Amino acid sequence: MKAPTANLINAATLIIMGLWGYFGSESPSPTAFIPSVAGVLLLLMHNGVKTENKVIAHIAVVLTLLMILALAMPLKGALGREDTMAIVRIAIMIITGILAMVAFIGSFKAARKAREVAAANN
Repeated sequence: MKAPTANLINAATLIIMGLWGYFGSESPSPTAFIPSVAGVLLLLMHNGVKTENKVIAHIAVVLTLLMILALAMPLKGALGREDTMAIVRIAIMIITGILAMVAFIGSFKAARKAREVAAANN
């Protein structure tokens, strides 16, 4: 999967799951909007990722990594409460984040290899 597609899927997942987590909860917390806000930011960065803008792509990677790490505590809490739906939502967000990270790393490696080949041919 290419990085822009993975970023788009991750952004949409964060937005949808964050909203579901807030509106689907019996006792909603404003912190449930954090993944949605991150998803909107990643969505806004989509064109930069698609055009291989290095700065935007690296910001998207950092934000994606932060979200993966930040979701560990809610996952721990959901496991402790044995809240199956919360576990599923959070796990899906973590999985799409990891897939996006793998795609970003693959994209960065391919870009570096292309630069090295171009430099060798000059």
